[in-house]
Amino acid sequence: MAATTHTVTNQPPPLVGYDVFANDPALTEGITRYIAAERLDEVREDLGTLGKAAGSAHARHWAEQADTHPPVLRTHDRFGHRIDEVEFHPAWHRLLGHAVTAGLTDAWSRPDGHVRRTAGFLVWTQAEAGHGCPVSMTHAAVPALRAEPELAAEWEPLLTSRVYEQELRPVAEKGGALVGMAMTEKQGGSDVRANTTRAEPLAAPGEYVLTGHKWFCSAPMSDAFLVLAQAPGGLTCFLLPRVLPDGSRNAFRIQRLKDKLGNRSNASAEVEFDGRTWARRVGEEGRGVATIIEMVAATRLDCVSASAAVMRQAVAQAVHHSAHREAFGGLLIDKPLMRNVLADLALESEAATTLALRLAAAYDGGTERDRHFLRLAVPAAKYWVTKRCTPMVAEALECLGGNGYVEESGLPRLLREAPLNSVWEGAGNVQALDVLRALQREPQALNAFLTEVGEARGADHRLDRAIRGMLTELADLEGIEARARRLVERMALVLQGSLLVRHAPPEVADAFCASRLGGDAGAAFGTLPHTLDLAAVVERARPIVGR
Repeated sequence: MAATTHTVTNQPPPLVGYDVFANDPALTEGITRYIAAERLDEVREDLGTLGKAAGSAHARHWAEQADTHPPVLRTHDRFGHRIDEVEFHPAWHRLLGHAVTAGLTDAWSRPDGHVRRTAGFLVWTQAEAGHGCPVSMTHAAVPALRAEPELAAEWEPLLTSRVYEQELRPVAEKGGALVGMAMTEKQGGSDVRANTTRAEPLAAPGEYVLTGHKWFCSAPMSDAFLVLAQAPGGLTCFLLPRVLPDGSRNAFRIQRLKDKLGNRSNASAEVEFDGRTWARRVGEEGRGVATIIEMVAATRLDCVSASAAVMRQAVAQAVHHSAHREAFGGLLIDKPLMRNVLADLALESEAATTLALRLAAAYDGGTERDRHFLRLAVPAAKYWVTKRCTPMVAEALECLGGNGYVEESGLPRLLREAPLNSVWEGAGNVQALDVLRALQREPQALNAFLTEVGEARGADHRLDRAIRGMLTELADLEGIEARARRLVERMALVLQGSLLVRHAPPEVADAFCASRLGGDAGAAFGTLPHTLDLAAVVERARPIVGR
């Protein structure tokens, strides 16, 4: 008699072979909203190609390999020569190379560049998030380097190139390059003005040697790094290449790689500069923070986009599982309580995606109003979206039950990744205090923010009430620093509500305003009012294999 104890039934098929872009209505509608009509077909085609790659079995396998085989530090070669190289699994290079060739380091030189790139970053990050770090920093280094036109002319074509070359050699011999960042030190952390790394000028204009220790160096395999150091004129920004023009290695000593909670496919390191480490000044002496701030703002937007990507992939997995898994006499997706949970998760995901695209569109807009709007909206969005990512992914994992707790499902990798963007580029308190700083120093930023949210005024009474409550909070300066998180949370929710009321389907906007602004929900996901059209919200979030 044939054994039947191992017959597999009631197991959902893997979510592979689908178009990550086409299956995300919030993303596809945002592209239609912000991309100029004459470029829309081209952008859709590019993102569709990337979306199919991100949803392929190949990409999923690469992600598993890159996460399972984290980078390894090689300080010396077999002969004892110091090389300070980081060795990655081939799958990492496939992921990173695909990102570069798809144009994810190029936003500054093409029309609608930031919306196109943000959408692509959101799509491809769903394949694997770790390699997004060097992609993000390479993209974000461009505006900082423009403070030094000679450096920008030399490096910008390489950073925006679609050529990926992993070998370390003089950049004059390469068709493309990557840039990392090393700003924080162990005694200062986010307080970069406490940095103690020294920069001593050489005879040649703009050239220095550095001495110091960087506690976090992101993507240490990169071709160059933006670093901060104390020059004679104060804290200054520098570009530090790994390979010198003559082909010799710069004095860039990798002490160790960090053993991180998540983001394990990516390398983060401690590095030392030994007094012979050669670097070139970027911007004026003493203007280091002002020079690098544009890079920080751009990477903060990527924190929002990357969190939105992790959230979207978690929702897609949860809805897909529930659409195929039967329990208690029917599909999970049709059970009222599970539908409530899935709809709540879908709301959070759509709000994050919609906000990320609006920020990208403001970068492309480039007007004074856009610039002032971004000054408040970026740190507020970075604070809130990245904070919501971890509890949301944890709830999505629970939708798969015990299967979600198993590595093969991919959800544990998403959960380990989820807290990263809340920490990177300034943790929650840093973002909240940055919002207060902008409110105090740049009144035009608040005007631009209020103009933006005011475009939806009168469309939903709960949004109108939330705007009034936010204005009351803004008018009360008593204990404002201790209330900063509360205030920034309100600002982010009001902005998300305004965007959804204007651009999302009525059932999505209604559910968001009722639960996030109207207070008609509990503290956990899955506590939406039962009278809402939750089935429509869930169906909108459902990915279809083969589409």
